[in-house]
Amino acid sequence: MGTRGVSRPMAEQEARQHDHGGGEHDHDGGDHHMSREDRLRMLRMHHGQTLWIPWTLILLGVWTMLAPVSFGYLKEPQWVDPSGGRGVWFSDETHTALRAWLMTWSDVISGLLLVIFGWRALTPNRPVSLWICCVVGIWMTFAPVVFWAPTSASYLNDTVVGALVIALTILIPGMPNMIMFMQMGPDTPPGWSYNPSSWPQRWIMIVLGAAGWVVSRYLAAFQLGYIDYVWDPFFGFSQGTGRVLNSKMSHAWPISDAGLGTISYTFEFLMGYMGSTARWRTMPWMVTFFGILVIPLGLTHIFLMISMPVAVHHWCTLCLLAAAIMLPMIPLEADEVVAMGQHMVEAKRRGDRGGSLWRIFWRGGSAEGCTADERSPELVALPRTPGSVIVASIWGMSVPKGLALAALFGIWLVFSPTVFRLDIETTAADIAHLGGALMVTVSVICMGEVLRMGRFLNVPLGLIVAVAPWFLEAATTGFAFSATLSGLAVLLLSIPRGPKTERYGLWESYVR
Repeated sequence: MGTRGVSRPMAEQEARQHDHGGGEHDHDGGDHHMSREDRLRMLRMHHGQTLWIPWTLILLGVWTMLAPVSFGYLKEPQWVDPSGGRGVWFSDETHTALRAWLMTWSDVISGLLLVIFGWRALTPNRPVSLWICCVVGIWMTFAPVVFWAPTSASYLNDTVVGALVIALTILIPGMPNMIMFMQMGPDTPPGWSYNPSSWPQRWIMIVLGAAGWVVSRYLAAFQLGYIDYVWDPFFGFSQGTGRVLNSKMSHAWPISDAGLGTISYTFEFLMGYMGSTARWRTMPWMVTFFGILVIPLGLTHIFLMISMPVAVHHWCTLCLLAAAIMLPMIPLEADEVVAMGQHMVEAKRRGDRGGSLWRIFWRGGSAEGCTADERSPELVALPRTPGSVIVASIWGMSVPKGLALAALFGIWLVFSPTVFRLDIETTAADIAHLGGALMVTVSVICMGEVLRMGRFLNVPLGLIVAVAPWFLEAATTGFAFSATLSGLAVLLLSIPRGPKTERYGLWESYVR
């Protein structure tokens, strides 16, 4: 149970003991000793220990069906309109009523599905019923943003209940029926010096995801119309945050962009809990989806935030904070994705699951060449020795002096138009703002050693920033000299690789 981090019963530990005759783990990680009857027996034991979960799903279903009545979804005085008069179909009382009815029917149908399939899940070996409940939880997370829920109570209820349903279906009990096909074995990938799926490595992702969720949820509350003001200590509301959150770029989205960010952060911190400490091997599909949420979607989120001064010509402190929270999550998650990719390649070569990448992707593979994780500290040690756990959470990241200085130059470039009193709406200011922010983004991401080669993206960025201001009339001589020196400095500082502190198996040749 200690390998789960949440209250999963002892089925996994029982499987390990059965697989290895009650002794220590071998290094092959094979599970050929376990018959289908053994697995069914453990599945029934696991189901009996977690029988409270389907009953709770049924209760949550009843709660959800009654929520529209309990919280007055259809009570007109409680209705609010999205900020800035967003969307044509939200502009009058008739369409506001439609949104209220859509939320009502969404909760009634979602609650009914939870009752039906929660009841079916009372019987063992019905994974489809649990997956359907999980999909209902995911929908409830989306529904208030998709329908621009006209009451804050409906938004709060659906997002909280949706997160609970997801946790109850695939986080606390583990992936449905995984006991039927999981393969046991040591946790550290072959050739790696640490385990990228250890709880210290995931703990930092959970904390960052939860922090991003809090910030994005506050911004979404404004866009959805529940609050009329957003605190901004640096740029103010009327001349900063308010203009960004109600900008044309923001209105171009069919749903609240802050609400979409909230959904993304919700899934990120929930998925941090999912799976064992060998999930890079046992759940490649989950690590892939987690990586998609954090890396490409995270980069999109960051790019949208850093384009604010270019597209909107205003700043938003909490928007920048949300992007700053997302930025270190990318290098912190990349190593787990790399370990998963290495496993997929090797598992196919060995012929695991019949050599089918599709089956390996969904069911994982064996642990050939893996080693026991004797290095990672127990997460329970955090209150006593927080330093050791925090250090373990950032294994795989190092801070070369060159990239650290490049990031500082990037920050200087972002502020340089203000220092040299350039008009924020000029092309010269846009180049400094966007170029400097991209330099910071590249430098921080490439502090992740598995992504270190990406630092060379700073070379063309440095050249553009160094040369472009001299061809722009709005750029003063002082600003142009500053941009040139900063761009060339970032270019040169990004060439050295810097230290490599860990080993990465097959990926070693790409860390250069």
